[in-house]
Amino acid sequence: MHVIAARWVARFSGLMAVMGLSLLPTLSQAATEEDPWEGFNRTIFRFNDTLDTYALKPVAQGYQAVTPQFLEDGVHNVFGNIGDVGNLANNLLQGKLHDAGVDTSRLIFNTTFGLLGFFDVAKHMGLHKSDEDFGQTLGAWGLDSGPYLVIPLLGPSSVRDAAGRIPDSFLMPYPYMEHVPTRNVAMGVEVIDTRANLLSAERLISGDKYIFIRNAYLQNREFKVKDGEVEDDF
Repeated sequence: MHVIAARWVARFSGLMAVMGLSLLPTLSQAATEEDPWEGFNRTIFRFNDTLDTYALKPVAQGYQAVTPQFLEDGVHNVFGNIGDVGNLANNLLQGKLHDAGVDTSRLIFNTTFGLLGFFDVAKHMGLHKSDEDFGQTLGAWGLDSGPYLVIPLLGPSSVRDAAGRIPDSFLMPYPYMEHVPTRNVAMGVEVIDTRANLLSAERLISGDKYIFIRNAYLQNREFKVKDGEVEDDF
C-alpha cells in the first residue's frame, strides 16, 4: 500500500510542473462533470491530507534537511531505475517500440555503470526517462477514464487508473521480497523520498486545494494518455 502511495505522490509532482495556474477557472467547471462522487472524494481527501500534514510531510521535511543532496538524488535515481521496468512493460503493451528500446537501454546502463541506478548515466547519454503505467495503457487502447476517484491513502485517481494500479504493482520488486524487514524499509524510504521531492511543488497550489489537485490530475492524465496531443477542450 505504501508503494502505491509513493507512486501517486511521484506522479503528482509531475502534475505540478505541467499544470498552468491560469487554466484553473475554466478547468473547474469541466472537471466537475468528471467528479460525480465529489462528496465522498472530499471526505477521503481530507483524511489523506490530514495524515500527510501530521505524519508524512514532517518526516519528508526532516529527511530532506539531514540528507546530503547527492545522497538524496542517488536514492531517488535508484527508485527511478526500478520504475523503468514498468515503463518498459507499458511501452511494449502500447506498441511504442522505440520508447521501449530506450527504457531497455536505460535499465542496462543505469543498473551497471550507474551502480544499480544511483547515478542516472543514461540521462547524460540522451536516453530520456518515460513515464508510463497500466492506466495509460488502458487509455491508449480506448478505455475511458471513468469518474474521478480519491482513494484512501493512495490519493487522486480514476476508476480506470485505480484498476491499472494492480498490474503495475506486480512490476515492482516488493511482492517478491521475502525478507519482510528489508521490504518494509525499502517501501518506507521510497514513500519518504517521493514525498520529499514533492515539497517544492506545494507553493504552486492556490485556492481550493481539492479542486486544484483534481484538475491537475485529470488534465495531466489526459496529456499522458494522448502523449501530449490534447485538444483544448477546456
